[in-house]
Amino acid sequence: MADHITIRKAKGTWVVRAGGAVLAESRNALEVLEGDYPGVIYFPRADIGMEFLEKTEHSTHCPHKGQASYYAIHTKSQVIANAGWSYETPVASVSEIAGHLAFYADKVTVEQM
Repeated sequence: MADHITIRKAKGTWVVRAGGAVLAESRNALEVLEGDYPGVIYFPRADIGMEFLEKTEHSTHCPHKGQASYYAIHTKSQVIANAGWSYETPVASVSEIAGHLAFYADKVTVEQM
């Protein structure tokens, strides 16, 4: 693992809300701490209402985690573009985040219950 990345089980129950609906709720989320950045919560796909998400064409590359794929969220009233991301085949040192998605806190609400 990159010496500045720590992955640990997130304490408690975490939720993602968008457009007035709960899109994800998990007691199995991971918290990823990278350098001086605030921790990011990664939700297992099994705990996300994936029917509300659509993979987009957008992608980015992180030298420490790999290639990120992005997802739009479809709510009743809007589409929130590139609101979440996933490292579907992360580099080996952070393989724990495979099968998980994270969300931008300025686009949706991510909170601990």
